[in-house]
Amino acid sequence: MSEDNLAAEKKLLQEAEAQGTAAKLKTYTKLSGPGWLQGAITLGGGSLAGSLYLGVIGGYQLLWLQPLMMVLGILMLSVIGYVALSTGERPFHAINKHINPVLGWGWLIAALMANLVWAMPQFSLGVAALKQNLSIGASDGVLTFFLFAISAAVVWMYDSKGVKVFEVILKVMVGIIVLSFFGVVMMMAGKLEWGSIAGGFIPDFSLLSSPADKFQTSLAALNDEGAKTYWNGEILHSQRDRMVAAAATAVGINMTFLLPYSLLRKGWGREHRGLARFDLGIGLFIPFFLATTCVVIASATQFHGEFNAALVDNNATEKSLKLKGGYQGNLKKRAALHLGDKVLKEADANQTKFEAYVKSVKDTNGTKAEQDKKWKTAVDANATLGTLGPWFAAVNDKVPRAERELAAMLVKRDAFQLAGSLEQLTGNAKATQTIFGIGVVGMAISTIIILMLINGFCITEAIGVEMGGKAHKIGSLLPGVTGALGSILLWNTGAKFWLAVPTSVFGMVLLPVAYFTFFCMMNSKSLLGDALPKGGKRVALNLAMGVALVASLIGAMWSIWSKLQWLGIGIFAGFIVLVFLGRLWLRLNQRLDAIDEKLQK
Repeated sequence: MSEDNLAAEKKLLQEAEAQGTAAKLKTYTKLSGPGWLQGAITLGGGSLAGSLYLGVIGGYQLLWLQPLMMVLGILMLSVIGYVALSTGERPFHAINKHINPVLGWGWLIAALMANLVWAMPQFSLGVAALKQNLSIGASDGVLTFFLFAISAAVVWMYDSKGVKVFEVILKVMVGIIVLSFFGVVMMMAGKLEWGSIAGGFIPDFSLLSSPADKFQTSLAALNDEGAKTYWNGEILHSQRDRMVAAAATAVGINMTFLLPYSLLRKGWGREHRGLARFDLGIGLFIPFFLATTCVVIASATQFHGEFNAALVDNNATEKSLKLKGGYQGNLKKRAALHLGDKVLKEADANQTKFEAYVKSVKDTNGTKAEQDKKWKTAVDANATLGTLGPWFAAVNDKVPRAERELAAMLVKRDAFQLAGSLEQLTGNAKATQTIFGIGVVGMAISTIIILMLINGFCITEAIGVEMGGKAHKIGSLLPGVTGALGSILLWNTGAKFWLAVPTSVFGMVLLPVAYFTFFCMMNSKSLLGDALPKGGKRVALNLAMGVALVASLIGAMWSIWSKLQWLGIGIFAGFIVLVFLGRLWLRLNQRLDAIDEKLQK
């Protein structure tokens, strides 16, 4: 931003302060910007999946979770924003100088890894939505390049000082995402239980220790106490896992890196601190709240406590075939108990042969009519087995239907299954697919853009150059390149595990560590000087930051344990040791500098 524009902006803020609340809010709305960048990145595939799974497992009863975690996340973002605007220092260097170099470098590396890896599923999500929801017939490569080209062009505007245009585009994209999902819910409005929806915003922490109400009803239908104990445990594990995952995707480690640098890049300073807090509310919280709430409502309406009857009855339909892998996984332990090892092994072997035959039918060079004829012959020859295969027939014969229904209720669904399930409910299949698809594509593109933007900041900080310029632009392009190539070559293969798990674990380890770093920065006299909060305000702020820190630590520990167990805990412990050594190194250097200064005097 030019000096003249910045001076004019500061004058507007001063005038608004003198004119009262209404004028201030009007001016704040006009000048908002960086908060919308946060909204654009958080409304991505992670938030979409988290909201969808919350609806499946908890129904309307978990509507409170994501808004609550976002409030805590915004608190910590406001803290790092306050520090950056009060000092004018770039946070990476401030942390290395005043707090701990290990924390500074860990923060940067975690954000960098998150940018490069999490761009891949965004490309995959965008391509799938273009093909499945919007019926665009181009190849995956062409559509991937299309997403890359759009994202790179928008990011280039930011780096070429077209920040205002960039921010307008992001605001429009976030608006499209919100309106798309809001439109889907409005199409369902007459069929929704608005009283239950309103009640779902009241926090209910009992869901950490007991299944949601609809599952309680299904559990009560089981006659076997052993089955009740087993399924209660499975539901609770899934419920807790979904709650933690949804909470974790509210604010990610790379979001904490983006905010202070986007504020400093605009030339904002102390005069903008109130505007920055307002900006996070209007640009981040409101869009996130509306979009994720709409997805949870839609998902809960369609999937919570519901099951695919064809799946349970061993009938091959378009939907049951897509769900059968998850259903089979949910039933494996109960199948082993009810069938016994010998029968289960035989069923597994027969299923393998059946799947091979199905694949041969699909891979044949014959016409569709010839494929259909072969398929019908296979089904007729195995009429007693049902059309999903021998394994499912054996399970249906031995496992009680009530248990099979629970297994079907717990199957994961994706965004495209949700869009498909909404077709009959809304009464307009094409409109539903189009509106939903636009929202999903908007999520993918906006997230790719912001991942690219953050990476530019990460690279410039890592090599110690000014924001903007060639290094910033090259750094910005890296997530686009890794995301585009990775989505085609790696993300849908076994490599996904080796990319996603370490990145996710490292990011989750660093989130509470980053929050702790911000806590230390907010209490650092050497860093903040006269901007250090005082009295009751400081006590209240520290208590609130403490709540956010504890919540992030619980989420991190659960995620780390569920992915890597003791290895993950070891990684966390090892990093804490490095932090301790980094603090000792910093204090030693500070003392040596003080001694050197005295000697020079």
